Amino acid sequence: MEAIEKFLRGFSRFQQQYFSDSQSLYDSLRAGQRPATLLIGCCDSRVDPMLLTGSEPGDLFVVRNIANLVPPCTPDAPPGVSSAIEFAICNLEVARVIVLGHARCGGIRALMAPRQKLADTDFVGRWMKIAEPVANEVKRNLAHRSEEHQHKACELASILHSLDNLLTYPWLKERVEKGLVKLHGWYFDIESGALMAYSPRQQQFLPLVCPLERRG
Repeated sequence: MEAIEKFLRGFSRFQQQYFSDSQSLYDSLRAGQRPATLLIGCCDSRVDPMLLTGSEPGDLFVVRNIANLVPPCTPDAPPGVSSAIEFAICNLEVARVIVLGHARCGGIRALMAPRQKLADTDFVGRWMKIAEPVANEVKRNLAHRSEEHQHKACELASILHSLDNLLTYPWLKERVEKGLVKLHGWYFDIESGALMAYSPRQQQFLPLVCPLERRG
């Protein structure tokens, strides 16, 4: 019950912050949402997009899944993520899409070093097949590097793979080509606290926010 009580205390703080004034933020949000950004992130409990970006309610339209993957636009694409992308682009008309990956991703580790499946359904294994081409390429090209290096390379490459898959959705590709939507690939380094972003011009991830110097 301690966890539940923590959640209830947290909701009380949220309530005080957003509903105590006569003119609250939610007064403007009751009629509907108009976020300018779709963020596709991981389910990992350490990587909360709202917390990481300091966003307010209504700022982000968030889709979270194992390893922040985007399936390609095919007739048999998993409808959960694809429908959220469609709604954000076609209904909410967001101006940007951010794919936010992170270090120490459990989904990527499971993909790089698969173990015996724990259930007959194997939902995780089936989902991670989206990034299987990336894992195979990393293993082939970086076979001489350490396991940790390969895992990080796969985390970064899977972000780019998801960005490529976004462009398989015709209505999204059209908006990107017209300059109506911008695509961004971000990487949160849990170990250092840094935020990286992919630079198409330099074809590498560069710091957006550098790590802090730790005292002691």
